[in-house]
Amino acid sequence: MEDIHLNVSLLRAKIPNLTVAARSAGLRPATVSNLCTGKIPVGRAEVRTLAALAELAGCTMDELILRGRPLGMLETGIKVIDLLAPLVQGGSIGLVARQNVGQLALLAELFYRFNTSDYATVFWKPEAYAKGIDELLQEAEAVGSTSAEVYERILQCANSKEVVLGADRAMVLSGEIFDLEEKLKSAGIRPVTTILVDVSGDAADEELPFGPLDTFLRFDAELTTRGLFPAIDPVVSTSVMLEGAQLEPLHLSIQQEARKLMRRYRELRPLVLFRGEEKLPGSERTLFKRGERLEAYLSQPFFIAEPFTKKKAEWIPLRDTLQDVRTILDGRADHVPVEKIRFAGRLDV
Repeated sequence: MEDIHLNVSLLRAKIPNLTVAARSAGLRPATVSNLCTGKIPVGRAEVRTLAALAELAGCTMDELILRGRPLGMLETGIKVIDLLAPLVQGGSIGLVARQNVGQLALLAELFYRFNTSDYATVFWKPEAYAKGIDELLQEAEAVGSTSAEVYERILQCANSKEVVLGADRAMVLSGEIFDLEEKLKSAGIRPVTTILVDVSGDAADEELPFGPLDTFLRFDAELTTRGLFPAIDPVVSTSVMLEGAQLEPLHLSIQQEARKLMRRYRELRPLVLFRGEEKLPGSERTLFKRGERLEAYLSQPFFIAEPFTKKKAEWIPLRDTLQDVRTILDGRADHVPVEKIRFAGRLDV
């Protein structure tokens, strides 16, 4: 049977008080609630119920009923990812970077965080060696060198935990990753979240280095040179969760404003470096300073790097990230020195 579900985010955005609206339309609030949570499959719902919901939301039935697996956000506690390019649970995530810009360090950090969040982490060890592989081997809960080994490791974990798989682009080019996905699907294993890296760094200039992705994270070498980690490009990096009302309206609106600010800040930065900040008009200067603070805020210490940086790492919940970014966007952090925000956790105003 086709996997269909309600576009719950759309309903929440269009109908703020869904319970009251449902009752006024002659629908049982409990029925609507159970449809939204999945307790009642959409396929078992009465047509008149679905039609009434579509009318309340002012949308078509095609917009109300989504086909395929619903997208869920895999929260990482890493501010720049959760805000601007959320990881899709059970999806494919691609990390695109040149060598030594931080992609393997980010994957090791994600493994560390997922291991403490009741996920199982599996690393498909590539034949090629690169700096950072050893750290990945330390943080992965299980390691396999062949497709058969990785399959067995996933089977061992999948009954009790959701699995996050790290793999190199070589497995995409060989087609082995797709064969593994089909094998897992045939075995009835829930979708595995796959994080793809490019150990060689050769794919940084390619338009689609991994093929279709659910989340695309591009690294910026210029951020690395300024010591801003994770060095994820806040303008180019993106996620399919930003489309089709997959995120909560508040999250979506804040990330859109934040990306717009970062885009303008990056346009102004070369001018400031060349001519000086004082040459900017007042309004542009304000935008530049807020962009500078937001860029600093999106940097963050890693748990795996604590012995080297001597900076305490933190898991920043999404709700706190949204609150802090809203504060920066509204100008309520204009008085806070950039140095106090850079490479820290929460915003202290």
